[in-house]
Amino acid sequence: MYETQAAVVGTVITDPVKRETGSGEEVMSFRMASNVRRRDRESGEWVDGGTLYLTVSCWRRLVQGVGASLMKGDPIIAYGELRTNEYRTRDGEPRSDLEMRAAAVGPDLARCSAKLDRTGRLRVASAEDATEPPAVDGEADELVGTGTAALAG
Repeated sequence: MYETQAAVVGTVITDPVKRETGSGEEVMSFRMASNVRRRDRESGEWVDGGTLYLTVSCWRRLVQGVGASLMKGDPIIAYGELRTNEYRTRDGEPRSDLEMRAAAVGPDLARCSAKLDRTGRLRVASAEDATEPPAVDGEADELVGTGTAALAG
């Protein structure tokens, strides 16, 4: 089914839309575009190359994060499994669409800045505590129980 892993740098070109499958599972999808720009040696001008368009589908925990964070026009990096969907239009014309089942989606920090929401996560508070591994979701009680000084981020 999905076997080709890829990271694509681009821009969200449609607002993310959440829907529910027949089995009750949520999925959030949006379209993104990735294009290449290069400098023409003769003219010194920047020239746009071709554009790759794909649909990004987000499942499970990714639905909430993408829904709360992304909108049309945002610069992103998406990583996941690629596949081609082939279908026919109403007029009978054969078409294909590239889809990514995303494992991770985030802002492209080369083109924007982001403020992280660390609600529910703990962070190491001092250099002495830096030898302790940082807490991850579900480990907060364990870390606090050891007396480690931690701040809610």
